[in-house]
Amino acid sequence: MKTLIHPTAVVHPKAELHPTVQVGAYAVIGAHVKVGPETIIGAHVVLEGPCEIGARNQIFPGAAIGMEPQDLKFVGEPTWVRIGDDNVIREYVTVNRATGEGEATIIGSNNLLMAYVHVAHNCVIEDHVIIPNSVALAGHVHIESRARLGGVLGVHQFVHIGRHSMVGGMSRIDRDVPPYMLVEGNPVRVRTLNLVGLKRSGMSASDLQTLKKAFRILYRSNLAFKEALEQLELLGDTEELQHLRRFILLSQMPGRRGLIPGKGKAGKSDES
Repeated sequence: MKTLIHPTAVVHPKAELHPTVQVGAYAVIGAHVKVGPETIIGAHVVLEGPCEIGARNQIFPGAAIGMEPQDLKFVGEPTWVRIGDDNVIREYVTVNRATGEGEATIIGSNNLLMAYVHVAHNCVIEDHVIIPNSVALAGHVHIESRARLGGVLGVHQFVHIGRHSMVGGMSRIDRDVPPYMLVEGNPVRVRTLNLVGLKRSGMSASDLQTLKKAFRILYRSNLAFKEALEQLELLGDTEELQHLRRFILLSQMPGRRGLIPGKGKAGKSDES
């Protein structure tokens, strides 16, 4: 039978690789690594455990996944990296294990992590997220599904980035990014709804119109925080509004970073 593991690859005897996994030249796979069917591991990739990788992932040359966290609190306790299915992990991406016994750094399914992305300890990346080149996620960052990040940006630890949001490139993200919004600049500000992304997602015209009203209440009405939330309640009870309200309330809880502010008076493009 033809082997799918290059003869120069080093695979620990305790590693669990599905028979359909392909391993490129000079890859190194340690103990306590489990890889699912049809995953392709490129040349010079390093996988350390404990680490679980699902099916049909593509891991490009030079990526390093499952290494110890870059965290002085880490003292060798058993922690994990868990990766779902159908992800594309490009050249020299680094994904560190978590800090805290039994904790995990988690990447869901159908994500694209471009070259030189760093995913630090205890991060959670949900599904269908795109992270471009040279983005650095600090520890405990949580990115919800279908968020889109620009390239060459840094995300502060404990930041949450909401679903269907868009983050402009070369920004410094030090507070939570609300769902459905487009943020960019230095200092970073909420500029408008992520209209292009929301339309591409197939959102109905009525739901999109409701979110436009929510945006104006939150960022163009000059209402106090409590009053703005009360106005959101009056807009209806769609799933998108429920999630937006829940995200905003949680952003004020201890341990969260608070919300990125708006830019002030509306410009013409904001009302389109």
